[in-house]
Amino acid sequence: MMKPGLAVVISSPSGTGKTTICRKLLEKHDDFQFSVSATTRPARQNERDGIDYFFMTENDFSRNKKAGNFIETAKYLNHWYGTPIKQLKETIAYGKVVLLDIDIQGGKSIKKIMPDAVAVFLMPPSMTELKRRLKKRLTETTEAQKKRIETAAEELKSWTEYDYITVNNNLNAAVEQISMIIKTERLKTKRLNDKQYWKKSLIKLLGLE
Repeated sequence: MMKPGLAVVISSPSGTGKTTICRKLLEKHDDFQFSVSATTRPARQNERDGIDYFFMTENDFSRNKKAGNFIETAKYLNHWYGTPIKQLKETIAYGKVVLLDIDIQGGKSIKKIMPDAVAVFLMPPSMTELKRRLKKRLTETTEAQKKRIETAAEELKSWTEYDYITVNNNLNAAVEQISMIIKTERLKTKRLNDKQYWKKSLIKLLGLE
């Protein structure tokens, strides 16, 4: 039987591992799908347009924003990011879990617009470890790394605005925790109040005729 579709926001300070966790969740679950965001930042090495992000010019991004094609937009470190609305709603309607790997500002915006979305805040095991991870990035200047660390310290204060919190101290454990969160959310009665989710033998018993 079909399961309820769901938008799952996974946000964290940069360097906490949300993209890696999203990829692991996709490997683990066939009915999970990644929401590809649009951005004006340059592609990093090995990033592919339409797979990792929709890479846009400032003009293209502005045009799509004005047309209402994004459910939310946010500016982070001088670059714009946005979540395409049409693809998101269609995928949820098909009963898929859509993973939204977006920054904290964007995550809070999604939650306001889509209250039924599940918001997970991903924490680093410590600030020391977060700094170490960011310094390992060879794609950014020292100044850019410093700015990310400063931004992360401020973003960590937003954790109470999310539905769940997971500490990424062990990758497999964090993936398992988020999998359990999603499984539980899909079993909530408010998401199952439609006969399409039930066998015929149960539809009458549940009063869903």
